[in-house]
Amino acid sequence: MNKYKYIGKRFQREDSLERVTGTTKFLADIKRHNMLYGKLILSEKPHAEISFDFDEALKVKGIYRILTYKDIPKVPYNCMEWFTGIAAHRDEYILNDKARFVGDRIALVLGETKSSVEEAVKKVAVHYKELPVVTSIEEAAQDKIILKRESNLAYEKKISCGDFEKAAAEADYIVEDIGSTPRTHHLAIEPHIALAEFDDFGNLIIHSPGQIVFAVQMHMARILQIPYSKIRVIKTNMGGSFGGKQQPLLEFTAGAAAWICKRPVLVYMDREQSIIGTFSRNPTQVKIRTAVKKDGTILGRKVETLIDGGAYDTNNTSITNAYAKKLFRLYKIYNQEFHGRAYYTNGIPGGACRAYGGPQSHAVSEINITNTAKKLGIDPCEFRLKNLVDPYDDDPVGGPNLGKAAVKECIIKGMEVFDWKNKYNNIHKQNTERYAYGVGVACATHGNGYLGAFPDFINTEMILNPDGSVFVKIAVHEQGCGTIDSLKLIAAEALDIDPSAITMPEADTSITPYDAAGTQASRVTFVAGGALIEAGELLKAKLFDTLNKVENIPLEDMYTDSGIVKIKNSEKSYTYGEIATMREKKLSDQTSVYVHHEQKTNPAAFAVCFAEVKVDKKTGLVEITDLLAIHDIGKAINPLLAEGQIHGGCQFILGMALSEEIIRDKEGYIKNSTLSKYHVLNVQDMPNVKTLLIESEDEKAPYGLKSVGEISAVAPAPAVLNAINHALGTNITDYPATPERIIEEITKLS
Repeated sequence: MNKYKYIGKRFQREDSLERVTGTTKFLADIKRHNMLYGKLILSEKPHAEISFDFDEALKVKGIYRILTYKDIPKVPYNCMEWFTGIAAHRDEYILNDKARFVGDRIALVLGETKSSVEEAVKKVAVHYKELPVVTSIEEAAQDKIILKRESNLAYEKKISCGDFEKAAAEADYIVEDIGSTPRTHHLAIEPHIALAEFDDFGNLIIHSPGQIVFAVQMHMARILQIPYSKIRVIKTNMGGSFGGKQQPLLEFTAGAAAWICKRPVLVYMDREQSIIGTFSRNPTQVKIRTAVKKDGTILGRKVETLIDGGAYDTNNTSITNAYAKKLFRLYKIYNQEFHGRAYYTNGIPGGACRAYGGPQSHAVSEINITNTAKKLGIDPCEFRLKNLVDPYDDDPVGGPNLGKAAVKECIIKGMEVFDWKNKYNNIHKQNTERYAYGVGVACATHGNGYLGAFPDFINTEMILNPDGSVFVKIAVHEQGCGTIDSLKLIAAEALDIDPSAITMPEADTSITPYDAAGTQASRVTFVAGGALIEAGELLKAKLFDTLNKVENIPLEDMYTDSGIVKIKNSEKSYTYGEIATMREKKLSDQTSVYVHHEQKTNPAAFAVCFAEVKVDKKTGLVEITDLLAIHDIGKAINPLLAEGQIHGGCQFILGMALSEEIIRDKEGYIKNSTLSKYHVLNVQDMPNVKTLLIESEDEKAPYGLKSVGEISAVAPAPAVLNAINHALGTNITDYPATPERIIEEITKLS
C-alpha cells in the first residue's frame, strides 16, 4: 500500500455545517431584478390532443404571459445527447403540441410572483381529445397502436460471446427465472429548477443545478439557433440528483422563456411535478436461463430483457447498452447471449438513475445466481466464488480489461464479518409461527467512465498564485456527495500542499475548460482525479524548473514538503508563493499549467452485499436486521465520504427492493404521484449499514481509486430479495417485494 499525506484520511466536508443548518443557498433562494417565475402546465391525460382556454388565468394579477408550443422554436432534441458526436433520435420539444404521458409539458405560466403563478396554473383550462393509450410493454410489442415512427420498438440490441446453445446442450441443469423491476423516482431533496437571465452584453446565462453544463449549452444553441459563445451555463448548488438532473429539462424551458421575454426567468417544479414530469428509472421485464454443470461451473447464460422507454426516445439506446455490458463483467461466463428491446409507451420517459442499468441488470440475475446454487445444493457464496471474475480478466465482449478485480476478496471477507456460514445454515432455527428469518447475498459491478464506449477526456488549468494558494479550473459538478472535497485531496496530494490552499469552483462554460461528459457514468473522481494528478505533477516540475533556471539549483537536489520546496543538504527553502513570484519576475511567465487528460483505463469496480431479514408472515412486512456492504473501491480518497456514499446508496436501492414504484394503471394514469403514496424508506426503516472497504489499489488507476457512488446502489436490493426468499422458501423475482406481493407468494406455498 502506498503512503499518502492526504489520500485515505478522514476529512469532514468543508460545507457540512452550512448544509445541515440550512444556510446554504440554492437556486430557489435566488432573486433577480424584474424576474419572472415560471411553472409548467403538465398533462393530466396519458395521450391526447390539446387546446387551451387561458382567459381566467390571464386575469390573475401579476401574470405576464402563458407560452405554448406555438411560442417556442420547434426544434427537436434528445436530452440524453451530451456531446455533438452523438446522433440520437430527437423527438422531444420544450413544450409539446400533444400530450404523450401524464406529466407531459404542454404550457408554461409566467408571472411576477410565485403566488400569482400558482393561482393562474389552477385556472388554466385544458381541453383534451383523448387518443388510444399504450401502457404496458406487452401492448407496445403488439404494435396494434403505434405511438411513433414505424413501430413501438425504439431500440434493439444483441450482444453475445461464445455459443450459448452449445453450452446449454452440455449442461446438467438449466435454471430459469423471470422477473421485473419497477419505474422509480430519484427523489432528490431539491425539486427541479433552472434560472435564465442576460448579462450586460446580451449573452444568455443559464444557472443549472444539473450534471452537465456543456450539454445544456449545446442543446440551447441548437434550439434557439444562436452561437455557443452567446450562451453561458453555470452550475449552481445542487440539492441532490441521483441522475435525475443529468438530462437537461427546465434549463431549456427557462432559457427559451428568457430569450422570448427578454427578462430573467426562474422555472421551478413542485414535488408532484418532479415525480410525474421529469424522468424515471426504466422498468424492465427480464428472462434469464443459466446453464450449469453439477460441479457448479457456469457454462452459459441467456438474458432477454424488455425495457419500457416511456413516451420519448431519451435513453432507450443508452440504457439497453449499459444494462447489457454489465452482464459480461462480473462472472466468467464465456457463452452468453443478451437480447434487449426498448419500447415506446405512454409513460414517464426513462432517464439516468443512479447506477444506470446496474440495478435492473443485477436485480434478477443475482436472484438467478442464488437459485442456481440452490438447485445444485451449493452455498450461494461458494458458488459465486467459483464463477466470479479474477484480477486482470478480459471482458469477453471487448470492453476494457477488468483490472485488479477484488470481488472474490469482497466475498471472502464479507462471509467472515457477516458470519455467513453460521447464519445461512442456522438462521431458520429462529423462525416462529409468525416470523421467518433469512439471509441473502448479491454481487454487482460498475465502471469508471466511458472509455471503451465514448470519448472520455477532461481539460484543466491549475494556477499557483503568489500567495501560495492554488486556483483549479475544472468542469466538475458537485451533487452534494463531497466530490469537490475529494478532488481537492487528490490535487493536494499531487501538489504536496494543504487542501485548504486549493480553490476549485464548479463547472461554468465561460470559465472552466471543456469536459467531454460531465458528472455521469461514475467518471468524475477517476477521470478528473487523473487530470489533477497530471496537472499537479507538471506544476511541481515548473517550480523545480524555476529554481533551476533562476537559482541554478540542480533538479535532483529539490523536493517538496507541504507547500515548500526544500534543497537536499541545505538550509535553503522556498515557499510555493515565493517561487511563483520569482517565475513571473525573472522568467516572465505565470506558474500555471493546462492539461488535456484522456482516460487510459477503465477497470471494473465491484461490490458485494450481505443482508439479513425478518419477515412478518401475517402482514408481509420486512425488517432488514443486518446489512453489510463490501466494496472493491481500489483506494478510498476520503473514507468518511465513501462510507457516506455507501450508506446513501443502500437506502436508495432498498426502496426499490421493498416499496418504491411509480404505479400506472391500465389507462395510463399515475396512482401515487405524491409522497403520501410513493413510499420511500425512512430512518426508522433502515438497518445499521455496516461497510467494508477493500482497497485493491489498481496500479493503472489514479492513486488506485475506483468508483463507489453509483455501484453502492445496486447489490443491496437483490441481496434483500434473496434473503426474503431464503426466509420464506419463495422465489420472488418481481420488485418491489411489497407486503401484498409477499403475502401472495406465501399463500401460493400453503
